[in-house]
Amino acid sequence: MAPKIFIDGEHGTTGLQIVSRLGGRSDIEVISIPGDKRKDPEARAEYLRKADIAILCLPDDAAREAVALAGDAGTRFVDASTAHRTADGWVYGFAEIDKDQGSKIARAQFVANPGCWPQGPIAGLRPLLTAGLIPADYPVTISGITGYSGGGKQMIADYEAKGDEASEFMPYGLTLNHKHVPEIRTYAKLASMPLMQPAVGDFAQGMLTLVPLQLGALPSIPKGKDLHAAIADHFASIPDSLVDVAPFEATERNAAINPQRHNDTDRMTLHVCANDDRAQAVLIAVYDNLGKGASGAAVQNLDLMLRG
Repeated sequence: MAPKIFIDGEHGTTGLQIVSRLGGRSDIEVISIPGDKRKDPEARAEYLRKADIAILCLPDDAAREAVALAGDAGTRFVDASTAHRTADGWVYGFAEIDKDQGSKIARAQFVANPGCWPQGPIAGLRPLLTAGLIPADYPVTISGITGYSGGGKQMIADYEAKGDEASEFMPYGLTLNHKHVPEIRTYAKLASMPLMQPAVGDFAQGMLTLVPLQLGALPSIPKGKDLHAAIADHFASIPDSLVDVAPFEATERNAAINPQRHNDTDRMTLHVCANDDRAQAVLIAVYDNLGKGASGAAVQNLDLMLRG
């Protein structure tokens, strides 16, 4: 009998993407609650409890409620909300952060799907801290740009209604308290909260993140090739990795560093740019905010759990 998969919140941006990605698969049975029962607690509990794996595409409070409704029934969860990203008992669903992370996800009952913004910075920073090239107390700053689909249905409607009048580059999170900052600190293994200042662009999906590094103040100053080697070695060691590391080269521009390059795929590409004379570097990640950054990651985690 095929495992039953229930997508709680299937009509949101992430949920719709997951439904599309799972369409036509014969190895699973996607069960769907009738539209008039979506907000009925008893109906939701019934579907959550009979599912083998539930994927939660919900606001944080609703995600916590879903787990409370069915966690004791043995239902396994992939939670795409922020509710459990750093919670005890939950496995972080970024399969490439460690050699054994995929196997942890495969065995877990509770998997917290990563947010879109954290994955790029974590992918670049964590191997450097693990290798001892960057200390845990390094003052990290993060910037970047994402497509407006990351803001959900309301932002999508707003941008599409404005047409040519929509902002091409709109900084946000200006209180410097973005909801993904604790997640980045935890899984990049940082000693303090990074300073993160994101922006939305006038394109539907895709994103890139940037982490500039002032290396000159470090007791031992790594070269650009050292940073690149540590990152490349890390991801080369991960089975079935969806993260690629671009060749290390000196260039003023690179057409591949395009936020929409990986749209409609689940891949991520990391770039290391450096000026050794100035002891400076920038870590850049390119990926689809709806792919590796959301629904693609959820399906990757689902597939790992099905194998487990």
